[in-house]
Amino acid sequence: MSQTLSASTLLAVPLAPLAGSALAGLFGTAFGGNWIGRRLSHTLTILGVFVAFVLSALTLYSVAVHGARFNETIYTWMVVGGLKMEVGFLVDSLTAMMMVVVTFVSLMVHIYTIGYMEEDDGYNRFFSYISLFTFSMLMLVMSNNLLQLFFGWEAVGLVSYLLIGFWFNKPTAIFANMKAFLVNRVGDFGFILGIGLIAAYAGTLNYGEIFAKSAELGGLGFPGTDWMLITVICICLFIGAMGKSAQFPLHVWLPDSMEGPTPISALIHAATMVTAGIFMVSRMSPLFELSDTALNFILVIGAITALFMGFLGIIQNDIKRVVAYSTLSQLGYMTVALGASAYSVAVFHLMTHAFFKALLFLGAGSVIMGMHHNQDIRWMGAVRKYMPITWITSLLGSLALIGTPLFSGFYSKDSIIEAVHESHLPAAGFAHFAVLAGVFITAFYSFRMYFLVFHGKERYDQNPDAHHHGHDDHHGHGHGHDDKPHESPWVVTVPLVLLAIPSVVVGFLFIQPMLFGDFFKDVIFVDAAKHHAMAELAQAFHGPVAMALHGLQTAPFWLALAGVVAAYYMYMVNPALPAAIKRAAQPIYTLLENKYYLDWINENIIARGARALGVGLWKGGDQAIIDGAVVNGSWKLVGWFAGIVRWVQSGYIFHYALVMILGVFGLMTYFVWLNK
Repeated sequence: MSQTLSASTLLAVPLAPLAGSALAGLFGTAFGGNWIGRRLSHTLTILGVFVAFVLSALTLYSVAVHGARFNETIYTWMVVGGLKMEVGFLVDSLTAMMMVVVTFVSLMVHIYTIGYMEEDDGYNRFFSYISLFTFSMLMLVMSNNLLQLFFGWEAVGLVSYLLIGFWFNKPTAIFANMKAFLVNRVGDFGFILGIGLIAAYAGTLNYGEIFAKSAELGGLGFPGTDWMLITVICICLFIGAMGKSAQFPLHVWLPDSMEGPTPISALIHAATMVTAGIFMVSRMSPLFELSDTALNFILVIGAITALFMGFLGIIQNDIKRVVAYSTLSQLGYMTVALGASAYSVAVFHLMTHAFFKALLFLGAGSVIMGMHHNQDIRWMGAVRKYMPITWITSLLGSLALIGTPLFSGFYSKDSIIEAVHESHLPAAGFAHFAVLAGVFITAFYSFRMYFLVFHGKERYDQNPDAHHHGHDDHHGHGHGHDDKPHESPWVVTVPLVLLAIPSVVVGFLFIQPMLFGDFFKDVIFVDAAKHHAMAELAQAFHGPVAMALHGLQTAPFWLALAGVVAAYYMYMVNPALPAAIKRAAQPIYTLLENKYYLDWINENIIARGARALGVGLWKGGDQAIIDGAVVNGSWKLVGWFAGIVRWVQSGYIFHYALVMILGVFGLMTYFVWLNK
């Protein structure tokens, strides 16, 4: 146990944002009497997150440089039989990295929000929610047991529900937050089943104690079947990750969640919450390594998400939804890396992606502000003239996203493709094809958006809906279509610049220690005898510069370049071509436009079927059988019987005398005549 990490310091990391959230939420809203104004609300919440970021950065330094570790119980909640339910912290290299990513992105989002939500009535409430979100996420990543992880998991789900439906008078936002909540509960059901199985067979919820018993768990079968218990546990845990990290078929909530204000898109759907599933699987690597079946399942689900969600990004016209489908696709890449047992690569991509995706979301928000809340990329064009900082930072984010050599996304994305290529699992072939094809698709839709927004002719004055406010326009702006775009204020552009820097350099700086050094030693476990993708990668790695130079000769680079060139030709040189392709491939376009009809299936078959079952159980089971037959039937039966008894019990002595005589007569008859 290191002296450099104290429990009180670590406790301050999640509690500082919680304090800011409580003060802004209780005293800055109508609920608490609006005692504090906007300036004090945003100051308190930003200060809380800033304190958390500084302490997280110092923790990461201690962990990375001095090898500091912390694994202690802070508070014992209760003991049930032999099962301890505790609040505790496990701080190692994985946790410390996640703490810095979460707090840094959250800090940027907090600062950005000052400009973005300037004219919104729910300003203080919004700051309270995003600080509460930061607290929830920190409790999730810092936990040393499954119970605390689950509570943090549910807390980020709750806050995301509040944030997605932040504009609660807007029907689409209400639908989106309910959809996100319900789909995540489906995933969480699987997750809690996995936790329940671990608690039942390992008798503990503490990570260290579970991992110590992993070999024992690996040798058990699932009762009543020939399945391995560890396979069932891992698949159940991964279903939780499918919900939270939006993997097929539980991905449907994430694009709709763009209904919330843009800052939360960056906070929830780019950087932190959706990566919770990736973090959890990496943390549980000692268990997942014991089941090749579970890893194959993860590979297939990740590959489907990476490829098919990318296709949907091609046809989107809402600037935020393009970035949302990009998030889905990149989460698929991370999941594929998990399936190939390249957990460190998945976490590395999680980190690099957090920076450039938050940058792209905030850049999209800046464009929306500058365009007076128009979100349709078809009615933009030549915005770079008016918004130079947004333009250059968005370009850097897009280059990082498509995996341009030397940019952060290149190192993590290329490593994923190589790791899958080196994997020998049955599903690795399909996964390798999916991630390679995904490179072209990502480059195409990213630069389609980039060219349509920042280059070409000015089209913002041709928007047929110019007089109507856009999706995100709850700010009270009443700009007409004659207004030219304008650069956003400094509270918006400074976070863009500060996010652009790691989006460019963080991959180059940290690939060596995170993938091939000792950074994740004793944190992430890989069975090198069975899964040797990481060992193959280590042999082929000769430094970040050599990797970037070699990357210029590989298929992913040429596929990315082809995607950019195709986007340039189709939208800048020959804009009639996309319309011609659309006409020629109308059935495919219709399929993509309807998102593979998954929403229709969910709403009309699964949801309607569930409701029909519910109504059937309510009307038939509850009202007809329980209320009608059992409850009402029982009192009617008692009433009927009571009526008969009441008739017999007349109260007249001669009635009773008659009955007695008849009884005696009957008995005598029986004994004298019949019982011979």
